[in-house]
Amino acid sequence: MRGIFICILFLLGVQTGFGQKDTVVYQKDTIVVFHDDPEIAAFDSLLVATYANHFCFTADTAFLNVYGFAEDSIPHVSSEELERRLAILDAESEFDLIWNTDVEKFIALYAERRRQLTGRALGMAELYFPIFEAKLDEYDMPQALKYLPIIESALNPKARSRAGAVGLWQFMHATGKMYGLNSNSFIDERMDPYLSTDAACKYLQKLHGIYGDWSLALAAYNSGPGNVNKAIRRAGGVKDYWAIRPFLPRETRGYVPAFIAVNYVMNHTEDHNIFPVAPAYSFYECDTIIVNRELRFDQVCAFTGVGMQDLEYLNPKYKRNVIPGDNRNNVLCLPIEYIGKYLSNEDSLFAFHPTTEQKYESPGEEEIHIVRRGEVLGKIAQDHHVSVSSLKEWNNLRSNTIHPGQKLLVYSSKKAPKKEVKEASQPATTLADGQFQYHIVQSGDTLWDIAKMYEGVSVSQIEQLNRGINVNRLKLGQKIKIQKVG
Repeated sequence: MRGIFICILFLLGVQTGFGQKDTVVYQKDTIVVFHDDPEIAAFDSLLVATYANHFCFTADTAFLNVYGFAEDSIPHVSSEELERRLAILDAESEFDLIWNTDVEKFIALYAERRRQLTGRALGMAELYFPIFEAKLDEYDMPQALKYLPIIESALNPKARSRAGAVGLWQFMHATGKMYGLNSNSFIDERMDPYLSTDAACKYLQKLHGIYGDWSLALAAYNSGPGNVNKAIRRAGGVKDYWAIRPFLPRETRGYVPAFIAVNYVMNHTEDHNIFPVAPAYSFYECDTIIVNRELRFDQVCAFTGVGMQDLEYLNPKYKRNVIPGDNRNNVLCLPIEYIGKYLSNEDSLFAFHPTTEQKYESPGEEEIHIVRRGEVLGKIAQDHHVSVSSLKEWNNLRSNTIHPGQKLLVYSSKKAPKKEVKEASQPATTLADGQFQYHIVQSGDTLWDIAKMYEGVSVSQIEQLNRGINVNRLKLGQKIKIQKVG
């Protein structure tokens, strides 16, 4: 029965545990192999496929560019049209999303001068907005508040202001501590997306309870309630943001206009020829595990095969790449494909101590990797079974910054074989009946590009034939089933 079940999943085009690589590590003279249960991995794949199909995301500009703008085009939108669009948003919002010249200046900032930042925020929203939306719903607060961290941190959980505010929601140390965010030598929970979002909801809810007005609550969030109270007194006791605005600190005078502008721009990105930069991971490609014992990131990397940079990217609150054994139910976030391997071998992982032999440093076959939009150095290193430090050394990189189109020299490790495409992942009947052909994914390919290569083929047809495919992260060498025409 188990074999039949797996075969059915293959027929559905769903990647199962058989498509995943076991982790092979070398400890002294012993080869240790860690693997996940393929049937349970198949359940995981079905779940991910369900989410992927429902919460469809693409960074393919050719697909999203419905107006046919030139790549470097910055569309001009009249003041009258901006006012009309804001009025529509305002009718459905608990905030006063009004148009004025100050708001228009901030729209120009995010839609023109900082349009690249907006594109990155659109991509990072795929990782963080589901966290924000769930917490805002839990506290019965306006969903539009999810845009606030774009102003605060540009959705960078490690952002730090000159004043010392930290994290997505930019908590100062004292305010963070007041709302339960712990900070010590090993962790800073102001950088934890889940905990900081919960704290921000509590703080904003309290501020709204004080003023009964969301604009005043936002002003107090930015400058502190004391400054807002002083401004209200100087304005003659009027509790209206626009009335007290001249008496607020300079930064706070632009805070609410910026919030209104970000609400507008994030709802009209395509109208301004702004498109998302694909994140390394979306929310639905990750999961969390509770850890109660001390655990080092290098243990997790060597044991599961996940890249160190990916681990740091998904777990920003751990300052020293160590989860302390402080019995605080610390959370470890992992790409979902590594969760099963971790849980199936958890006891062995804690007893496992990496050695230098386990670092995949041995040079192998030379190849060139062309960086795709949204890729990070850690993910490239993971895919080629090498370390980030090796990639940097081979390419004379001084930082982890890379850009689309950049060519990276890679020596694939001899200790870890390259990823293979399993022939068993396609039913034998379809391979033989001549109804289908197969496209082998090349570097830089998107589904939109692939569809254009074959006459009479659309993106939706490819997705239907390849159920469970991750449209945002096609893998080099992956086989894509294509319907033959004629």
